Amino acid sequence: MLHEAPPPLRRHIATAQHGARFLHAASGSVDLAALRTGTSLGGRRDDLRGRSVLLAAREQLPAALALLELDGVARRIVLCPPDLAAAHLPEIAANAEADAIVSDRDPSDFAALGISLQVKASAVLTPTAPHDPSAAAAHRTMWLLMTSGTAGAPKMAGHDVTTLSAPIRPVSAPPVWATFYDIRRYGGVTIFFRAIIGGGALILSQAGESVTDHLARLGRHGVTHLSGTPSHWRRALMTPALCSIAPSYVRMSGEIADQAVLDALRTAFPDAGMGHAFASTEAGVGFDVNDGLAGFPASFVGIGQGDVDIKIEDGTLRLRSQRTAYHYVGAGAPRLRDGDDFVDTGDMVELRGDRYHFVGRRGGIINVGGNKVNPEEVETVINRHPSVSASLVKARKNPITGAIVAADVVLKDQSLKGDAAARIQREIVQTCREHVADYKVPALVRFVPSLPVSESGKLLRHGGM
Repeated sequence: MLHEAPPPLRRHIATAQHGARFLHAASGSVDLAALRTGTSLGGRRDDLRGRSVLLAAREQLPAALALLELDGVARRIVLCPPDLAAAHLPEIAANAEADAIVSDRDPSDFAALGISLQVKASAVLTPTAPHDPSAAAAHRTMWLLMTSGTAGAPKMAGHDVTTLSAPIRPVSAPPVWATFYDIRRYGGVTIFFRAIIGGGALILSQAGESVTDHLARLGRHGVTHLSGTPSHWRRALMTPALCSIAPSYVRMSGEIADQAVLDALRTAFPDAGMGHAFASTEAGVGFDVNDGLAGFPASFVGIGQGDVDIKIEDGTLRLRSQRTAYHYVGAGAPRLRDGDDFVDTGDMVELRGDRYHFVGRRGGIINVGGNKVNPEEVETVINRHPSVSASLVKARKNPITGAIVAADVVLKDQSLKGDAAARIQREIVQTCREHVADYKVPALVRFVPSLPVSESGKLLRHGGM
């Protein structure tokens, strides 16, 4: 059920002082308060009123400014991440009923869509008549966010300012947020909201920028709050440039945060607050865990204990709250919520003592001779080894069992070769034998320089070895 139409996101810049609040990109910075008398859309914002807008900019800064201008004006904003395959655009545009495009790309890139209204997105503000950003929204703008993990065109989950801002709590001092995510994905757009609503600044990531350069840029802008997936953080922890930053809060979401990465972050930032959140595009932010331990307390599970109802059913985590998406959008789209308004996250959990631990995705199980193996469970064990930075467990075809378990492992010291490397391989296998069933123990351990990571910062798990 839709809530009462919220005022537009830009109301949060109504009291901003010029020069005090910024969006920082690698190419420059923008004063958000200047949006009161400036536009990034070339004065064509009113042409987009009531439209379903495909936001398909290459760069994050013009996309961020367009989001602030379109909320409360457009009927829908379709957030297209930069890695979205061009082949999927026609289906996405059709399902979203898109009748306008905002982009910093060449208009010819979208000729096949047959959409005549195309507006240039810019990182440069041009003067416009003053307006009241705190006025009530003329339109309930639905933010359509792409889901991940699908082979074809991604599904689109419909959010609005209410669902996207619901997890945000007041802060005592304006933070300087940064994230490894792109703001066109759920993990990034929630940090965008935290920065704007919290009265702070946001340092945008840059496609193709090295981890070293990104961290150095965050240090120059004085980042205080930094968010990313565990895979993002493992890469950062291997980089000497990590000493460029001294955040007061570090945050993880999007993947299982195992104890190894939590302990490594605590060592790197002993004085910082640290949290890992469960969140997904469909379910929204379910909860934050701030005690430095993997998993989450069993006391979190229940109905009516807070603003998020949590239950475990058939071994998977299910959430109900005002943070969840309203529905999937498009012809033939599946139902997002069950009859009781819960979203099945598909994330499998296991109760150990007084704490639930994530053990993997329901659709990612490896079948070894009829026995089920959750890759993430084995990775958690491998990552405990003091010489291991990260690991990726996957299936390898086998004529007898159908599949065996194989592991790609990134070592902290990649110069190790010969006997030293062989010893670590043996230790990894032995550690697995001590903590998981025999059929879950990797039959092959291979050392690799890096692991494949998607644009959203998650380990790529498709395909075999």
